[in-house]
Amino acid sequence: MFTKKKQRLLENRYWKERNQIYLRELQNFFDKADNISDIKLKKNIIEQMLRCDNALTEIAEKQFEVFYKNGYQKGKNE
Repeated sequence: MFTKKKQRLLENRYWKERNQIYLRELQNFFDKADNISDIKLKKNIIEQMLRCDNALTEIAEKQFEVFYKNGYQKGKNE
């Protein structure tokens, strides 16, 4: 059961893609990045932000996994 949940979480990032606050902030970032006239700088800034976003996503997913395992263990023990 845990493997299916983990796989579904990794394949389906609804927790992130449907979060209106996250999407609004992401759109705000891209709107501001569009105003950067230096194409190389704009590309570097966007790439760095996407790397940071990916790192944060991986951290969050690992925490979700830890919380799920702890909850699963707690449920088994009760």
